[in-house]
Amino acid sequence: QVQLVESGGGLVQAGGSLRLSCAASGRTFSSYAMAWFRQAPGKERDLISGISWSGSNTFYADSVKGRFTISRGNTKNTVYLQMNRLKPEDTAVYYCALVYRTMGVPRTEAEYDYWGQGTQVTVSS
Repeated sequence: QVQLVESGGGLVQAGGSLRLSCAASGRTFSSYAMAWFRQAPGKERDLISGISWSGSNTFYADSVKGRFTISRGNTKNTVYLQMNRLKPEDTAVYYCALVYRTMGVPRTEAEYDYWGQGTQVTVSS
């Protein structure tokens, strides 16, 4: 079993920055991609960014491209999401996800094997 623990959410003014972290622990015995999804009230959960096992492949949704940066820690069991120039429409619960995959970044929620509990990000105008 794998556990994902997110941290770093909070309240920030528009234009500000936050950095989310997600640490994977447990039986992480193989190569895996990691990603961040978010879900705003009344909306579906959407993929906003992902990173492959090697870190060479990344994905960003158009809504966050140029403002958010995903990265993996040196031990690869931690993924970060640096969020700059935040907007009120970025307000959502952010979820970390993991999928056993050697290459690439899956795009759909159903492909991911494990999920974190979510962290709230609120951007005030």
